[in-house]
Amino acid sequence: MHFASAFSTNPDFRVAIDEACGAVMDTMDAPIDIAFVFFSCEYLADDTASGLSIEDAAKELVNRLGTDQVIGCSGESIVANQYELQWQPSISIWVANLDGPNLDSCHLEFRSLGNDGAFEGWEQGLTGTWADDSVVFAVADPFSFPMDVFLQRMNEDRQGVPVMGGIASGATQPGEARLILGSRVFDSGAVLVRMDGAFDVDCVVSQGCRPIGHPFVITKAERNEIYELGGRSALSQLHVLFQSLPTHEKQAVNQGLQIGRVISEYIDRPKQGDFLIRNLLQIDEASGMITIAEYVRLGQTVQFQIRDQESAHAELKYLLSDAVSKAATPHQAALMFNCNGRGTRLFSGQHHDSGLLREVVGALPTAGFFAAGEIGPVSEQNFLHGFTSSIALFRESK
Repeated sequence: MHFASAFSTNPDFRVAIDEACGAVMDTMDAPIDIAFVFFSCEYLADDTASGLSIEDAAKELVNRLGTDQVIGCSGESIVANQYELQWQPSISIWVANLDGPNLDSCHLEFRSLGNDGAFEGWEQGLTGTWADDSVVFAVADPFSFPMDVFLQRMNEDRQGVPVMGGIASGATQPGEARLILGSRVFDSGAVLVRMDGAFDVDCVVSQGCRPIGHPFVITKAERNEIYELGGRSALSQLHVLFQSLPTHEKQAVNQGLQIGRVISEYIDRPKQGDFLIRNLLQIDEASGMITIAEYVRLGQTVQFQIRDQESAHAELKYLLSDAVSKAATPHQAALMFNCNGRGTRLFSGQHHDSGLLREVVGALPTAGFFAAGEIGPVSEQNFLHGFTSSIALFRESK
């Protein structure tokens, strides 16, 4: 297999594409099977110096890279190798020769049908039987595509197939985000590619939290409102927990308390990485109820979590190290989908996640973007996350 990546921060979109394509083609020594392209929203402004439209840019990318399997989207900030290029003009191009892969791509739209809906646009190659080692990459518009519903369908219909990617960021209203599929450009829906071949993709999904206290069983709840944990009001359990914490953890709780739901109820002693992390939205002092960003049911196990830069750093480093230690062959390339709440919004220094990837795994060709929601599997189920670093690590099959 062969991989290469390159980027440009030239404010002229035409020049940026020329620079990035030229650099990646100079490095690549094999025909390109697939390319991922991520570009900052600054290039979508009407006053772009080059006057190059995104539609013309997509055609140029297909011509220069020599493949119509070009997948990408616009983003608030862009990942390019060891750099996180925040709030500046930038384009990042990642290309791969995967030694004869099977690739099927499509553009999907969601059509509401009363109380239900349907995903339209599946290509013929995506409707039949998939190989056991299939992996899907998807990017989507934040306003028109219900990614959580799509992932639920994938978990039911394509059990065990990991989905990685993110929601285009930086758009403030419908129609502003842009998705690329080959030479076509869309401002709604989602674009995705299913791939399989003589390679493996290791999925690292770091939610940036660590559990505090001990797990609780939900004993009274309705929809996303938790009234009782372990037979007592949820708020009273939280009060007891808070009083038992050391000062530095109390400060972390005040800055942003989260809650984690154990994904597999067969786990007796859940640990970091066994939880689906969700925001704690509201606390009702009168009823002792807490509201979270996830529907729950009686009998599920949850645990309060804290998120800070120390926890986020430690978890990502552990998960990357674990992926390296378990890999049968060396990792050769990476795609990174980071929450736009990470970067310098979470960490005190620049380029944290991309730099840590380079430190732990190596100087891999890497591209990605800061998303308005990140996609990745936890405990073999696909979810839409927040505040997550979702990383796909490519390596040859043993």
